[in-house]
Amino acid sequence: VSRHQTSKGYEANEILRYAASAEDKQTHPIACAILHEAKTRGLELPSLTENDYKIGYGLSVAVDGKRVRVGSSRFIDMEGLDMPPALRQRQAKCHSQGYSLVFVAIDREVAGAIELHATLRPEVKTVIRDLRQRHVKEMYIISGDHEAPTKQLAAELGIDHYFAETLPEDKATLIQQLQQEGKSVCYVGDGINDAIALKEARVSVSLRGASTVATDTADVILMDQSLSQLCYLFDLAQAYAIHMKGLVRVVLIPSMINLVGALFFHLGLLPSVMILVLGMAASMTKAMWPLIQGTSGPEEPMPIAENAT
Repeated sequence: VSRHQTSKGYEANEILRYAASAEDKQTHPIACAILHEAKTRGLELPSLTENDYKIGYGLSVAVDGKRVRVGSSRFIDMEGLDMPPALRQRQAKCHSQGYSLVFVAIDREVAGAIELHATLRPEVKTVIRDLRQRHVKEMYIISGDHEAPTKQLAAELGIDHYFAETLPEDKATLIQQLQQEGKSVCYVGDGINDAIALKEARVSVSLRGASTVATDTADVILMDQSLSQLCYLFDLAQAYAIHMKGLVRVVLIPSMINLVGALFFHLGLLPSVMILVLGMAASMTKAMWPLIQGTSGPEEPMPIAENAT
């Protein structure tokens, strides 16, 4: 949270108090930022009597007998509320600078807005660099935020492709389009708005502490609450793929030897049985090899993927 814009005679702490009350049960980054600012200021939050979350737009709640709406300008417009010209001007200025505004309406009045500056997770740039070393072909930012801040974030991270002002259902549509183009998509998300896209992607990843919907939908949960293990996940998947290919070969080769031997070299019953027994022993050993490696000594880094998509 950088600053507060007020209107209609409301004070900054009052706007923040209502916004934090509305976001009290949410876990997405914007909610966490608002709640952290309210806690820093020592604000006491009233309890909610009604909560209506409109995915991709905002929240409508009942606080202290008042209807409080917190969300984007699209949400304010959708609710039929009049935006003060000063807030419209501030919104345009913030978007041109790559910042975001969360609007707060009390009853039928837009009381003000909370200005947010995006902060990167400390590990993000390292993770992106390591993913490029693993030959990940393309990376995308799919965001519900406005064009300017999304573009600025993509430029800062060195990501060429981004989609801004994307609603939850549109995120899923984008995932479908990418996969129809032959891409294998791994989607990382932690919010309620990401749930549909997480379900649609071939592989979906979320973090411990994310929204319940995201963690229930994702295939993989990173338990350290950071992205630092994402590259290890790629390495693990590549190692698993290599191992499974080797296992299939170990299973098929004895059968092929027996088939060719029987058809062309009149291979007898005893040699065939011996080959099958040896093949079973080899396949069991191959299947158990990761466990044997894991218990025989210290863990070693997984091999780097050569062709991740």
